[in-house]
Amino acid sequence: MRFLLDPLRKAGWFFGFAAMVVLPMRGACAADIQNTVTVDAGETVDIGGVTSILVRAKHPNGSILLLTGGDGRLNVMASARFTEGADNVLIRNRDALVNGGYDVLLLELGTNLAAATDYMAKLKRPVVIVATSKGTQRAAEGLAQGARPDKLVLSSGFLSEASGPADSVASLLKSPALLPSTLVIHHRDDRCRWTNPAGVAPFQAWGGKRVEVIWMSGGNDDPENPCRFSAHHGFAGQDKTFVSHILQFIEK
Repeated sequence: MRFLLDPLRKAGWFFGFAAMVVLPMRGACAADIQNTVTVDAGETVDIGGVTSILVRAKHPNGSILLLTGGDGRLNVMASARFTEGADNVLIRNRDALVNGGYDVLLLELGTNLAAATDYMAKLKRPVVIVATSKGTQRAAEGLAQGARPDKLVLSSGFLSEASGPADSVASLLKSPALLPSTLVIHHRDDRCRWTNPAGVAPFQAWGGKRVEVIWMSGGNDDPENPCRFSAHHGFAGQDKTFVSHILQFIEK
C-alpha cells in the first residue's frame, strides 16, 4: 500500500508546485491583455517582413507615416493590436489625423522606411513622414537610405549638435539636400536633454528654405519626467493644436 501511495504523494507535490509556477504566469498574461490596444478600423499590414498597423480614411487626401519616440517599438500583433507606445503624442492622435482625411500607418520598429513610403504612395499621395523625439533619428536614417516622402514633420526632434548628446538629424543626413519640405514643431520649454530648444535655430539655418518652424508653449509639464509623453516634450495637454499644425502644413 505504501508503495502505491508514495508515487501519488510525489505527484501531488509536483502538481502543487506546478500550480504555484503557472499561476503567476497567468497573472502576467492578464496584465499583457490589459495593456493591449486595439486600433479602431485598423488592419495589420506586412512591409518587408515587419508588421505595422494601417488605418484608412474614408476619402483620403494623402498618407501619413508615424514614427514614435523611445525605442520605436509598438509590439504590433494580429488584428491591429499593439501593447507599447499608446501614450506617445503621435500614436495617441492617430484617429485625429485619420479624421483629418489621411491614411495613417503606425510604423513598427525595424520597418524599412523607404519601403513603407512606397507602400503608402500606392494608396495616396502626398506621403508625409511624421516623427517625434528619437523617432526623428530613425526618420533621418530612412531618408539617408532612400526614403522619399513628399513632406516631413519633426516634433521634439534630435535636430542639431545643440539639441543634445546624441546623433542628430543634421549629422545623420549630412546634407540638407535630402530634406523634403520640413516642418519642425518644438516646445519652448522642452527640458529633455536630447531635444534642447537651442538645437532648433542651427537646424533651421542648416536646412534653409526647406525648413519651417512652429514654436509651442503652455500645456502641461512633468518636471520629474521631462522626456516623456506627460511633459512639454510630449506636448501634453495640447493635442488639438499639435494635430492642427501638422494638418495645416500638409495641406499647404
